[in-house]
Amino acid sequence: MKNRFFLSVFFLSSLSFSAQSQDSLSEKNYRIYSVQQQKEVSLDDIVTAMAAYDVLFVGEEHNDSVTHYIEKTLLRRMHNQYGQNLALSMEMFDRDVQPIMDEYLDGFIREKNFTKDARVWNNYRDYKPMVEYAKENKLEVICANAPSRYTNMAGRLGQESLFALPREHKQWIAPLPYDTASGDYYEKLTGMMGGHAPTTDTSKTKMPAMSMGNFNLVVAQSLWDATMAWSIASYLKHHRHHKVMQVNGKFHSDEGFAVATQLENYRPGTTRLIISTSSDEDFPNIHWDDYKNQGDYIIITDPKVPRTYND
Repeated sequence: MKNRFFLSVFFLSSLSFSAQSQDSLSEKNYRIYSVQQQKEVSLDDIVTAMAAYDVLFVGEEHNDSVTHYIEKTLLRRMHNQYGQNLALSMEMFDRDVQPIMDEYLDGFIREKNFTKDARVWNNYRDYKPMVEYAKENKLEVICANAPSRYTNMAGRLGQESLFALPREHKQWIAPLPYDTASGDYYEKLTGMMGGHAPTTDTSKTKMPAMSMGNFNLVVAQSLWDATMAWSIASYLKHHRHHKVMQVNGKFHSDEGFAVATQLENYRPGTTRLIISTSSDEDFPNIHWDDYKNQGDYIIITDPKVPRTYND
């Protein structure tokens, strides 16, 4: 449970699913709090605030039905406000399937071929509404993540092993060498794994053994983060007046860590807002101070709404 945010991609194939129609959900199933304004606000307030920012991070719990409803709604409202100067960036797709995503969005290939060749997550139905909206409205979708074969390689053999890859293969990951987690984020990672390693360069730090075996998850996690940040930065380099809505597990953006930190490395001065979503048994009576360090906007969802799968 404690590793749920950054390990979930490994376990999706073994989870059992329970359906929850997004059509049955509404604003009654969530509350939004602005940390800066210290009051509850609406999705439209977030959309309006984005006029002054480049990137909107939406940090999700991958099986939260309400959050998936919010993401679809946000994408639609962002598009209504900013038109074609908007792109959707997703952790759920790897950089090497970008040509397949583009072929599907352009109507060249069938959904059956798209889902197979793009290696969609087992809970793709949670993200399908956003992909279909992008297709219908000719919005670009950024396949942001590093292919798992490379994150696995980095975790098993170290970051230095990636240098041996052929040049054309390196385009699917962040430029080498990439920064590894440090400071508070590193402490957060190792703390969740039960480790107490010092906050030094994690490419040179031996991680404690974990249930997954002797695997340096910090080095692998950092490649995910760096590659997603690089994907966003690369897009904005060629689309300077566009806005990006980045959807990822909340561990990748909470507290301004991970992808948000790496983005500053690749595109200094990029402005961003961070949404952190959670579920709370006290809903709708929420103690906002418990969450105020997680992001610029805190969204708490109704725990009574069934999850899209059981973790």
